[in-house]
Amino acid sequence: MRTRVMLAVGLMLTGFAGAAVSQDHAGHTAQAAIGMASAGTLTISEGVTRATLPGAPTAGGYFTVSNAGGVADRLVSASSPVAEIVEVHQMSLVNDVMRMAKLEGGLEIPAAGTVALTPGGYHLMMMGLKGALVEGDTVPVTLVFEKAGTVELTLAVVAAGAPAAAGGHAGH
Repeated sequence: MRTRVMLAVGLMLTGFAGAAVSQDHAGHTAQAAIGMASAGTLTISEGVTRATLPGAPTAGGYFTVSNAGGVADRLVSASSPVAEIVEVHQMSLVNDVMRMAKLEGGLEIPAAGTVALTPGGYHLMMMGLKGALVEGDTVPVTLVFEKAGTVELTLAVVAAGAPAAAGGHAGH
C-alpha cells in the first residue's frame, strides 16, 4: 500500500485502512491512520472510495460523520486534488426511478447524531477525475463544515466491487 506524507495542523487523525506518517515542523513523526479524522465535536470514520477504471470520469466517496455536540453542523463543501469538482450528492427514488443530484445548501449533521454517506444515499461525487483511482492508494479530501471548519480526510481506495463500509450498511 502506498502512503502519503501529510501535515495535520489542529486535526487529529486516527486509524482505518492503513497508516500514514505525518511530520510537524520540529521533525516529530506520528502515525495517522487512513479513513478517520476529527475536528470540534465531529468524528469522521470509515472513509473509503472505490478503485476506478482508467478514463472513468467519476468516483464516489463514502464515510460516516458523528456529531457529539449539542449543536448541529453542516458539511458545506468538499474538494480533492484528484478531481476537478467534488460535491455532496443525494440519491432519491422519484416515480420508481433512482435519481442523483447535488444536495443544495449542504448536508446537516444533527446535534448528537450521525450521518452516513453511502452508495445509494448521501455521498461525495468526485467528477472530472484526473486519473484512475487504484486499489491500495489513498485519496486526500478536504471537507468544509459550517462550524467545525476545514477537515482533511484521507480516503482508502478499496477494490472496485468492494462494499463501502460507511455506516456499517455496505452495499445499499
